[in-house]
Amino acid sequence: MKLDRIPQLKLTDSNNFFLLAGPCAIEGEEMALRIAEKVVEITNKLEIPYVFKGSFKKANRSRIDSFTGIGDEKALKILRKVSETFEIPTITDIHEVSDAKLAAEYVDILQIPAFLVRQTDLVVAAAETGKVVNLKKGQFMSPESMKHAVTKVTDCNNEQVMVTDRGTMFGYQDMIVDFRGIPTMREFAPTVLDVTHSLQQPNQSSGVTGGRPDMIETIARAGVVNNVDGLFIETHFDSANAKSDGANMLDLKHLETLLSNLVAIRKTVNKL
Repeated sequence: MKLDRIPQLKLTDSNNFFLLAGPCAIEGEEMALRIAEKVVEITNKLEIPYVFKGSFKKANRSRIDSFTGIGDEKALKILRKVSETFEIPTITDIHEVSDAKLAAEYVDILQIPAFLVRQTDLVVAAAETGKVVNLKKGQFMSPESMKHAVTKVTDCNNEQVMVTDRGTMFGYQDMIVDFRGIPTMREFAPTVLDVTHSLQQPNQSSGVTGGRPDMIETIARAGVVNNVDGLFIETHFDSANAKSDGANMLDLKHLETLLSNLVAIRKTVNKL
């Protein structure tokens, strides 16, 4: 996959990592536009190619009373407005075969959640839209096994595919990142490191996922040092009250400092 094939993606010749960033879920129009505006400002300043991320619905929830969304088409229309307002590409998750065609009308990249990446019908449905497909590595899968997920997309005559590492299960309630997987998966497709989901602490007794946001810069730095192509960071201006994944998100006020440090590291790595 070539980055310049992603519609409206800017700064692709900056020799920087690209960024997928935004809230976990679309909670409303004002919040989505507010987050996008700030991230666009930062990424333009730092010359980082940027894709706005937001889930139009959350199908994978621990508890039945957890927030799942504001309505599919309502959220998708907000994603379209973000794209049109700031002239940037957007990405969202899909969970069912029928989601692929629907979401493809509104966004530029379709993302297959980690728990669903072995669901052949879902992956094929995403690939057949012709959109860029982002395959999140299952927490239960080896980096090597992602080759077969990528092949499912390319066998549908769609070469626009990337993979994202979001950590591997470590016991029942923790995740780890095995950085050996980055060069392995880069052999198959451009590889993204999902920094914030890699720091989740799932399966808590409360039914609400925990996290270690204090480790975000540690994991992100290691990814950049190891030549990851892109970074995935969920961010919110009020993460403590975010309706999904607030425990492991980055507070938006810290994003510019983090990205500035990561860009400095990338420039050093590029000289090696």
